[in-house]
Amino acid sequence: MDNKTTEITADSQVARVFEWRRGFNTIHLIDVGIRVGLFKSLAEAPGVTGKELAERLGLHPPFVETWCKTAYGMELLDADEALRYRLAPYFDSILASPTHPRYLGGYVRLGTEVAAEDFQRSVRSLRTGEVTPFQGRGDDFAQAIAESTWGLQVMTAKKILPNLEGLAERLEAGGTILEVGCGTGNLLALLAKTFPKAHCIGVDIDEDSVTSARQRLQKAGVADRAEARKGSVSAAVQAASVDAVVMVEVLHEIAQDLRPFVIAQSAAALKPGGWLVIVDETYPSTREEMRQPEFRFPLMTGFEEMVWGNVLPTREEQEKLLRDAGLTGVIDRSIIGEGFTVLTTKKQ
Repeated sequence: MDNKTTEITADSQVARVFEWRRGFNTIHLIDVGIRVGLFKSLAEAPGVTGKELAERLGLHPPFVETWCKTAYGMELLDADEALRYRLAPYFDSILASPTHPRYLGGYVRLGTEVAAEDFQRSVRSLRTGEVTPFQGRGDDFAQAIAESTWGLQVMTAKKILPNLEGLAERLEAGGTILEVGCGTGNLLALLAKTFPKAHCIGVDIDEDSVTSARQRLQKAGVADRAEARKGSVSAAVQAASVDAVVMVEVLHEIAQDLRPFVIAQSAAALKPGGWLVIVDETYPSTREEMRQPEFRFPLMTGFEEMVWGNVLPTREEQEKLLRDAGLTGVIDRSIIGEGFTVLTTKKQ
């Protein structure tokens, strides 16, 4: 039996269900606020009534009043006695600033647009095992995925990579970064801007994503040093030709039987002294881990992406993949955010 510090009653369990339901409504409340510009408007000019906010945006005042009161109750907004509203602390960056590392609008959108539809599919999947892979779902889907991981992309480019021993010097001297699973190219463009003397190559198997990535690189003005290629790692780059291989929220999306090949190809692509960087989620290995806070997010991701056919690897599975690929160096492991694992290892 699990040890509990408080008594469980029927009423306490009912209260939990109501709280989860409030969370569902709040996510949609946030999504609506982002879509019609309420958060952005309040960030730019706070201290307005619901009616004034509606007039500013050309929206229906009674509905905006209801939205504001609900958002205040959920502590997304603050208000004075005259019900002049402003964003609660930090929500300007979290919900109104798409380029900020803390922005979570993309993650909210992933839930309301993508997960909601997939949860409907999961009823059939639970009966049949049928999956609907994320490849080939079109540009809107690919963009939603990319936006949901923006904070991790910024963390990777701005903090993780620059702090790896010797890597910044290699990239300053014109080295090469390979991004495996580059998606729509957001991180690839960011890497090119962060390391202005490096050559950046992205590879992905999804045609829609590669097309979007190439457009993104052109728009960012880095296409002379950054490119997206469709296909496998071994087809994209030669062996021992890159200084870093980066995978952000990609490993668990690779089919289990293909993971050893992808990691082996990634290891082979590295020069001696090059770094493999994996940012992903680690699935619990034991019953005890299933209720530890750092595994809550991976557990929910495992359920949310079940219908995609994605299976999150455990710590043991992650490290076996690296060792079987011939990476014998120290594997550094840390947890960031709500439960994301950062794995780094240097090729000997």
